[in-house]
Amino acid sequence: MNVLSLFDGISCGQIALNRACIQYDNYYSSEIDQNAIKITQANYKNTIQLGDVVNIKSENLPKIDLIIGGSPCQGFSQAGKKLNFKDPRSKLFFEFVRLLKEINPRYFLLENVKLNKNSREIITNCLGVQPIEINSNLVSAQNRSRYYWTNIPNVTKPIDKKVVLGDIIDLS
Repeated sequence: MNVLSLFDGISCGQIALNRACIQYDNYYSSEIDQNAIKITQANYKNTIQLGDVVNIKSENLPKIDLIIGGSPCQGFSQAGKKLNFKDPRSKLFFEFVRLLKEINPRYFLLENVKLNKNSREIITNCLGVQPIEINSNLVSAQNRSRYYWTNIPNVTKPIDKKVVLGDIIDLS
């Protein structure tokens, strides 16, 4: 299986795939932050770095089975200026859509912050699937609501593990 991770960061996609025991042959990463790339390469030496998402040409890639990514959220975030797709970083979502259409992988997964209804509907229409809202407080001691759009079958919200901060802090 070949995986393409757009906006890869420190390659948390590989962490998730490994924890889920999902094997892959090649992992292609699109990331521009040099510090994030250094961390990825230190932890996953076989990662194939592709650079800036806008420069990726689908014809230069082998068959991709899974595209994953979390496009920049600054324009959507409640903590930001709420420029939505007017923010050039958040507009990079359309690069995810471009590559999704060009590559036509078997599966895709896109993550982003909890965003306003209009932006959420634009993303939903582009991807053709409804998002699942998952708050990480179901599985961790942090309150962090996110939307996930995917065509992977049978994806559902995780069961609430009722993790609280006291479960993860060592006071000894």
